[in-house]
Amino acid sequence: QVQLVESGGGLVQAGSSLSVSCTASKMVTGIQAMGWYRQAPGKQRELVAIIRANGSPNYADSVKDRFHISKNKVGNTVYLQMNSLEPEDTAVYYCHAVTPWGDLWGQGTQVSVSS
Repeated sequence: QVQLVESGGGLVQAGSSLSVSCTASKMVTGIQAMGWYRQAPGKQRELVAIIRANGSPNYADSVKDRFHISKNKVGNTVYLQMNSLEPEDTAVYYCHAVTPWGDLWGQGTQVSVSS
C-alpha cells in the first residue's frame, strides 16, 4: 500500500521561511496531481497549493505570493516552500495525491508561526 510520507514543518517566527516535503513510499505511476492542504484548529481543511503532472500549479489566494510548490522529475515527491510566514498560516499541513485508484493523504505535519 502506498503511503505519503511528509517531512519538515516546525515552529518559526512570523516573517520566517519553512519548507515541507512529501514523498510516496513506493514508486507510483500515473499521479495526476500532488498538493498540500491545511487545517487550523476549529476550521475546515483548505487547499493551500496543488501541482499537476504537467507542472501547472494553483495556489490559494492567501498564499499566492508567499508560497511555492514544486515536484521532482519523477512526480512522486512534492515540495512546499513557505516564505513570509504569518501566524494565520499555523495549521496541520496535509500532503495529498490524486492517483488513478483514488486520493491519498499524508498523516499531517504541524506548522506553527509565532507572532
